[in-house]
Amino acid sequence: MTLNLRKCGWLMLLVLLQSCSSAPDTSVVPESSPVISVQQGKASYYGSRHHGRKTASGEPFNKHALTAAHRTLPFGSRVRVTNLNNQQSVVVRINDRGPYARGRIIDLSEQAARELNMIRAGVARVKVERLE
Repeated sequence: MTLNLRKCGWLMLLVLLQSCSSAPDTSVVPESSPVISVQQGKASYYGSRHHGRKTASGEPFNKHALTAAHRTLPFGSRVRVTNLNNQQSVVVRINDRGPYARGRIIDLSEQAARELNMIRAGVARVKVERLE
């Protein structure tokens, strides 16, 4: 009987530990994620000069993170940005407001711009898809 109680104890501990495990990482968005809305326009990026400064969401800006500024999308929204010149895309999280330059629809972090291969140009025509 002691052996059965010991086995039950270990089983209960395993179940408890499994329920305490962390949630899956949702930062990777599959290609097939449902799209809520689509915009096309120009994107720019911001980097070193703003690194460490507080964003409109309250978090410090990190030029190495995959984040972006948008005028109206809610903070935390995930969007897929596709460079229409080379079809490269990246998924970023909205954590700031902007851009304030006329004709632009999104400001990307330096890392996001690097992944879209638009650092040299500074501005690129993009498609912005808000993901579910």
